[in-house]
Amino acid sequence: MSPSNPGYEFFALTDTGRVRTNNEDAVAIHENVQLVLLADGMGGYNAGEVASGMAINVIGAELAQWLEEAPAAVSIAEVRRALQTCVDNANQAIFGASLANPQYLGMGTTLVVGVFWAGRLILGHIGDSRCYRLRGNELRQITRDHSWLQEQIDLGLLTPAQAAMSGLGNLVTRALGVDSTVHPEINEFPVEPQDLFILCSDGLTDMVGDDTLAELARLPIALAEKARRMVATANAMGGRDNISVLLVRAKGRRRRGLVSRLLGAS
Repeated sequence: MSPSNPGYEFFALTDTGRVRTNNEDAVAIHENVQLVLLADGMGGYNAGEVASGMAINVIGAELAQWLEEAPAAVSIAEVRRALQTCVDNANQAIFGASLANPQYLGMGTTLVVGVFWAGRLILGHIGDSRCYRLRGNELRQITRDHSWLQEQIDLGLLTPAQAAMSGLGNLVTRALGVDSTVHPEINEFPVEPQDLFILCSDGLTDMVGDDTLAELARLPIALAEKARRMVATANAMGGRDNISVLLVRAKGRRRRGLVSRLLGAS
């Protein structure tokens, strides 16, 4: 089982929104092994719901079992390899189901999966679902969208402001289950006490800008109320898509900087 220093607090909330009739997002928390997952499905009929559910269930079951059985001394590299293997297995399961069932043809899902291990976050993602980190008062997006718009920004053909106004945010360039192979982006981040991590689907970020999200994230309220306010804000702005938010807060006291400590001692 993962080392538990620092400890973590978790909360997840998913909402259909004000336009869609069904919810194709899926979220899961495996608190005992400090594993979190969020997926946003796509496809006709209920295929998106099937794809996101398969992703969460396959990866959640396999990776949670691996983490539960792993010795505390297991390396970060081994955790990364286990995460990659479980994502590959989920991809094969979803892709196979789409080939075997005509109504599921072409289904897929975005994914954000995080493992908090030995004071670090091992974070994998595919598509345009995101993870943000609030550290102190600074909110930072720590995933990079796999989308056509982000590619245009990277090439200098669009500014972020132009991209936000384009209305083309849902054109993802990577998704789980749409091909026989998948290439998740996996990164590592050190975790500090009181860090807040926000995993979310684009139903939140298409409605709520980063400045507003940062204001909500900074509120000195419980995680459950914080998540409810984020979802309510997205709905108030139109709620055009399913909205999912998964929050993780590292416990412990934040260390003050040298200047703050010196001023406090004076």
